[in-house]
Amino acid sequence: MASERSVPPTLSEVAEAAGVSRSAAARTLGGYGYVSPEVRERVLEAAERIGYRANALARSMSTGVTQTLGVIVADIANPFFGGVVRGISDASRARGFDTIVLSTHEDLDEEIAAVNVLIDKRVDGIVLASAALSSASAGHIEQARAHGVPVVLVDRAVPGLDLASVVIDNRAAAREAVERLLEAGHRRIGFVWGPPVAERPRRRRELIDEAARNLWTDGERLQGYLDALDDAGIAFDADLVTVGPKVEQHAQEEVERMLSLDEPPTALFCTENDAVTGALRALRSLRLRIGADVSLIGFDDSSWAAVMEPPLTMIEQPTLALGSKAADVLFAAIDGEQSATGLHTLQTRFIERASVLAPPER
Repeated sequence: MASERSVPPTLSEVAEAAGVSRSAAARTLGGYGYVSPEVRERVLEAAERIGYRANALARSMSTGVTQTLGVIVADIANPFFGGVVRGISDASRARGFDTIVLSTHEDLDEEIAAVNVLIDKRVDGIVLASAALSSASAGHIEQARAHGVPVVLVDRAVPGLDLASVVIDNRAAAREAVERLLEAGHRRIGFVWGPPVAERPRRRRELIDEAARNLWTDGERLQGYLDALDDAGIAFDADLVTVGPKVEQHAQEEVERMLSLDEPPTALFCTENDAVTGALRALRSLRLRIGADVSLIGFDDSSWAAVMEPPLTMIEQPTLALGSKAADVLFAAIDGEQSATGLHTLQTRFIERASVLAPPER
C-alpha cells in the first residue's frame, strides 16, 4: 500500500502497474500528447491505487506550462477582493488551473516582491490589482511580460501601460450616486474617502491629482462626484471632501468635522466599505439618524448593508464577474489571442433602499 512506502512511487512504477509504456504513462499524467481512452483509464487507476503524485515542477520544466495562475490583490481580507479572487478561482478551476494568491496591502514594494515570487513559481499568467500609478512605476509588470508571463489588471488601470484591464466604470457609478442625492434635494454632499494627504488641497484640480496619485479608482470616483455637482451648478467646496489616512477611524473623524461645519452636509457619499463604517460611527457619535438627519450612499454592497436600520442604499460591484472576466482575458492572452488587450468595463448596479431621504428643514 502507498501508506506503507518510505519513498513516493515513480512514473515507471505507474507504467508497470498499468501495463503500459513509460511514455504512455507520462503523456497521460502530464496532460500532453495522445493516449487512447482505455490506456488513460488504466494509468489513472494505477496512479491512484499506488499513490502516485505528479511532479508539477518537473512537468513545467519539460512543457513550459504549470497550469497555475498567480493572483495579486491589495487586501485579501477586503470582501471586494475576496469576491474577485473567487471569480478568478472558479474560472481557473474550470480550465484545470490552480491559483496562487498573494496580498500586498497596497504597498508597491510588496507588489514587486510578489510578482517576482510568481515569476519564480513559473505561473502561466498573473491577474494583478496594481498599486502602480503610472508606467514609470510598473517595471515589475514589464519584467513579468519579458519572462513570457502575461499580466491582466483587475479593478485598476495603470496610465501609460499598454495592458488589458478589467474594471468598472467608477466615474459613472459615482456620478449616478451623487445624482440620486441631488434628485432627493441635497445640495451639500460630503465625499468620504478623499486623498490621503496631510494638508487639504483648496483647488479642485489639485484635489483630483492628489486622489489619483493614491489609486486610479480614487481619482475616477472623485471625478464622478464633481461631474454631478457641475451638472447641477453646485460650486465645489473642499471642506466637503475628506483627506488623511484611509482608515475607518480617520474617516469617522473627518465626517464628524464636516458635520460640525457652519453649513454641514445633509448627505454623504462613501466610496469604500471602511468609509461607510467610519461615517456610520460618526453619525452615531453625534446622535444623528441615517436618512432622517443625514442621507448616505455607499460603495460595495454587502449583506450587512441590507439589514441595517434603515437599510443602506449602495452601489454593488460585480465582484465575481470582475474576477471571472479577468481570468478569461488572461487565458486569451495565454492562448495568444490578440483580443486580450484594452479596457474591459463592467457595469455596477445601484441598489436603492431607505438611507436617502429629502434633506431636513433647518
